[in-house]
Amino acid sequence: MTKVLVIQGAGMNMRGKAQVEIFGPSTLDQINDQIRGYAKDLGIDVQMFHSNIEGEVANALYDAHDGDVDAAVINPAGYTGTTGPLRTAITQVRFPVFEVHVSNPASRGGVSTIQPVCKGSVWGFGVYGYYLALEGVKSLAG
Repeated sequence: MTKVLVIQGAGMNMRGKAQVEIFGPSTLDQINDQIRGYAKDLGIDVQMFHSNIEGEVANALYDAHDGDVDAAVINPAGYTGTTGPLRTAITQVRFPVFEVHVSNPASRGGVSTIQPVCKGSVWGFGVYGYYLALEGVKSLAG
């Protein structure tokens, strides 16, 4: 079975509590439940991880590198414009990393510094974007 690490970045714990007009009413727990459902439908085993500390996210990627993870899907959220250790971690792991955003950061003037080091990206499809990313992972792993 394909194994995917799903990383929720900085501020994702505020989903459903702040900026609802941009990101929708779903909380992080609700989003993660939807992702688990998508994964089950696709026959993918997902491991969820969230942190508001960039170094912890980098460490989660490095830990996964030493494990049996086939890919990672990351919503960098507050790390979208990072120049910190996350970009480096993505370039050093043995598996592909796919970036997901519920909204389109570019529509708000945001530029992702994560996207150039990711295998692919999905923006602007709401929570369904995670399904599209997981489907892409499965297609590439198959």
